[in-house]
Amino acid sequence: MPKYAFHAEAQPHYLPEHSSPERGIYSFAYTITITNVGEMAAQLIARHWIIRDAGGGVQEVKGLGVVGQQPLLAPGEAFEYTSGCRLRTASGSMHGSYFCVAEDGERFDCAIAPFALQAIADDGESAHDARVLH
Repeated sequence: MPKYAFHAEAQPHYLPEHSSPERGIYSFAYTITITNVGEMAAQLIARHWIIRDAGGGVQEVKGLGVVGQQPLLAPGEAFEYTSGCRLRTASGSMHGSYFCVAEDGERFDCAIAPFALQAIADDGESAHDARVLH
């Protein structure tokens, strides 16, 4: 077991009720579970995201904490939060990292593996084929 390590796992969801494909707005939520898999308590201090859409657009997001919090996690403890983003295309991806500081002052990063954002309606059709009712 490493002394300093967090693990992040993402679960993305398309939000058709907050999207408008005809206007190029595709909304997504993602739930992240962060687990301290190290030997020492540590705190998540900041986030850095790279968000890409299928058209080549890139958004970079940096900031303190996640959803207004900077959780301190003991070994084995987890923190879960849900946030969101919008794309101009029906698909894209996200990846990034968290900057963390352990109890003893050691700094480390937690990589967030790339995950896909896919606009799929409840019936399994792509958002381009699905009808949006207002």
